[in-house]
Amino acid sequence: MSKGEMLVTVLVLASLGIVMLTGLVSWAGTNARVLRTATSRELSFHIAEAGIDYYRWHLAHAPTDYRDGTATSGPYIHEFRNKEGDVIGHFSLTITPPTVGSTIVRVRSTGSTLAEPTISRTVEVLFAIPSFAKYAWVLNSFVNFGSTANVYGPIHSNTGLRFDGVAYNLVTSATSTFDDPDHTGAKEFGVHTHSTPVDPLPPSAVPNRSDVFKAGRQFPVPAVDFTGIVSDLSLIKSAAQSAGRYFAASGVLGYHIVLKTNDTFDLYKVNTMYSKNGCSCTGTGCGTLSIKSGGETFVANYAFPTNGLIFVEDHVWINGTIDGARLTIGAARFPDNPSTRKNINVTNDIRYTRYDGSDVIGLIAQGDFNVGLVSEDDLRIDAAIIAQNGRIGRYSYSTGCSPNHARTLLTTYGMLGTNQRSGFWYDPDGYATRNYIYDANLLYAPPPSFPLTADQYVTISWEEIE
Repeated sequence: MSKGEMLVTVLVLASLGIVMLTGLVSWAGTNARVLRTATSRELSFHIAEAGIDYYRWHLAHAPTDYRDGTATSGPYIHEFRNKEGDVIGHFSLTITPPTVGSTIVRVRSTGSTLAEPTISRTVEVLFAIPSFAKYAWVLNSFVNFGSTANVYGPIHSNTGLRFDGVAYNLVTSATSTFDDPDHTGAKEFGVHTHSTPVDPLPPSAVPNRSDVFKAGRQFPVPAVDFTGIVSDLSLIKSAAQSAGRYFAASGVLGYHIVLKTNDTFDLYKVNTMYSKNGCSCTGTGCGTLSIKSGGETFVANYAFPTNGLIFVEDHVWINGTIDGARLTIGAARFPDNPSTRKNINVTNDIRYTRYDGSDVIGLIAQGDFNVGLVSEDDLRIDAAIIAQNGRIGRYSYSTGCSPNHARTLLTTYGMLGTNQRSGFWYDPDGYATRNYIYDANLLYAPPPSFPLTADQYVTISWEEIE
C-alpha cells in the first residue's frame, strides 16, 4: 500500500470515528435530557401532591378558610424545599370554595421544579365533610318495615330492626340481638325478617336472605349520634333571624308554607283543621293534622332567603315545588321543652323540579314529622327530613275516618331520620305501598346548615389532570 492509499484509509477511518463519537455523544446527551425530564416530571408530581397534602392540613385547622390564610383570591404559590432546606420547586394552589349548601372544596395543585420550570404536573382533589344525610332511613328506635315497603338506599337503626319488604342497599343495626316489641318470644337478630321463612333465633347462623336484603345486612355496627343534631336547630334559628326568614309564634295553630318554582313562598296562618267527626286515631297527640278548606289566612309572599334558611317558631304545614333552590325549614321553640316542641306536617306533595342535586329541601322538626289524615292518595315528598325528638310517620286512623284512612302510595326522595318509632302502614290503614328512595346528592351537598357527621374533610375524588 502506497503512502497515499494509507493516508486515505486513515482519513476515512478517522471520519468514521468522528461520526460514531458524535453520534455517541448525541445519544448520551439525549438520554441525559430524557432522564432529566423524567426526573423533573416525577418530582413535579410529588411537589403537586405536597400541595394537596398541605391544604388538607390547612383545612383541618381552618375548615372555612378557602384563601390559604390570605385576603386574596389566589392562586397561592408556595416554595418546596428538599431535606437540606434548599428550594427546589414550587406548588401553586387554586381553591374553589363550596357552593351554598355544599361542603365540597375543590383544590388544584400544580407542581414544578427550579431545574425544569417549564415542566409541571397538576393534581385536582375534592374534599368534603359528609352530612347526616347518608341513609335512606336512620332510626334511633325500633322500626318494622312491612312487606310492601321498598327501600332504595342504606338503612340503619341504633336499636333493632325488622324488615319484611325489599331493601336494595345495606341494612345495619347497632345491636346484635334485641327483643322485638311487636310480639313475645326470645331475642332476635339486630336485623331480622319475618318474611317467609322467618329468621331463626340467635345463636343460629344468620341466613342469607337475598330476596329481602339485596345488599346484605350487618350488625352490630357503631351507633349514629342523634344527640349531636339537637343543637343545630338553635343555630338555624339564629342564622334565619340574621339573614334568612324567621317567623315567631303565629298565635293560632301554626303556619302553612307553599313553595313556588319562582323562588318565593306563600305564607298562611292556620286557623282551623278538619275535625275528627267520629273518626279516631291512635297515638299521643293524634289528630287529623289537615288544614280545613278555608281554614287559613294569607299573610304574604316572600322571596327565598339567600342563605336558604327559614325558621318557624310554631307548627308548620308545607307543600309545593321548587326549581333550582336549596332550602332548610326548621320548626322549633326554645328553650326546648317536650310539651312545646313543634312539628312539621304534610298532606300534599313536596316536589323538586330537578333531580341532579341542584334542588334540595331540608325539613327539621323539633318534634314530629307527620303526614296528616286528609293527605293525597299518591303522596310524594322530596326532602331530607329529621324528627329530632319525635317520629316520622302517620297516625293509625280508624275506618270511621274513611275514605282518608286508607291511602295507596307514598314515595319519598331524600332521607328520613327519626328519633322515635316510625310508621306509615298499619294494615288496613295508612299507605299500602311505601317507596323510600335515597338521594345520594345529599351526602356532600346537603340542605343549608344540615347536620354533618364530622368536622373533618375527607377525600372524595383524586385525579391528575395535566
